[in-house]
Amino acid sequence: MYTSRISGLGHFVPDNIVTNDDLSKLMDTNDEWIQERTGIKERRWIENGSPETSASMGAKAANIAIEKAGIDKDEIDFIIFATLSPDMYFPGCGVQIQEMLGLPTIGALDVRNQCSGFVYALSVADQFIKTGMYQNILVIGSEFHSGGLDVTTRGRGVSVIFGDGAGAAILNRSDDPERGILSTHLHSEGKHARELTVEGPSIAHWVPEILNNPDDLSYYPYMNGTFVFKNAVVRFSEVIMEGLQTNGLSPSDIDMLIPHQANLRISQFVQKKFSLRDDQVYNNIQKYGNTTAASIIIALTEAHEKGKINQGDLLVLAAFGSGFTWGSVIIRW
Repeated sequence: MYTSRISGLGHFVPDNIVTNDDLSKLMDTNDEWIQERTGIKERRWIENGSPETSASMGAKAANIAIEKAGIDKDEIDFIIFATLSPDMYFPGCGVQIQEMLGLPTIGALDVRNQCSGFVYALSVADQFIKTGMYQNILVIGSEFHSGGLDVTTRGRGVSVIFGDGAGAAILNRSDDPERGILSTHLHSEGKHARELTVEGPSIAHWVPEILNNPDDLSYYPYMNGTFVFKNAVVRFSEVIMEGLQTNGLSPSDIDMLIPHQANLRISQFVQKKFSLRDDQVYNNIQKYGNTTAASIIIALTEAHEKGKINQGDLLVLAAFGSGFTWGSVIIRW
């Protein structure tokens, strides 16, 4: 069986920086309130009127990853695109990437697992490569949140959290059993699906129904923040330990933990639980907010570019989010 390894990384975020002070002009909030609850100082939002979308940001990140991997784009065998904010209800962004990059008529798969989307996408790509089905897979996480947020005082508990951006990775086949993805671990608990959700529009709750009821807020994100937080800190810890134990490792073996950037307080809780130093955990939620499926890949790209990940390092990726879904990826870089 082959090993899959990450050979190229790339990310893209909009130029438009939205600070907490900027948000205070739109809703009853302030910098201190937001930082205390989330750790976020600013985020990137696509400007009104911009042609940028989840797919276009994903394509820009993908081009960087392809260049870093040192492969020709025509060598890509398969596309996996993770997002909760696709350009269209259907088809998904994966086929748009195939067209935007001018790739051959390869397969394209969309993953709709929200904050855990990139971890799930990596796991799928890993299986395809390990079994020998594909050799080079493009994996993308991209989100365009800002166009669907309630930027009023009513929606501040959610809207201050989210940002726009994209990241991409090239996974390729390797014969080195000592390096690459060692294991992936995925879980879900659907009974809590409505604790973090956007219920409409959906086939059961379609557009005319929403338009005819001005009090219908189902198209805005809803989050039971306290409940999500309590579950997240437990599941993060569980799935990280599951990954370590599967590979005969312990928390002391971790060189770099990159958690999904949901809330800085969650990351700090997990860091303390595993007795990790600040330089062993990479967080960038302070400047990008929560970019859901894009958050881990953006953070991974930045950490690598800054020289914080070196050959031989044990890298742990972990995510928790809507669904509920959660997962981890254990990598020997």
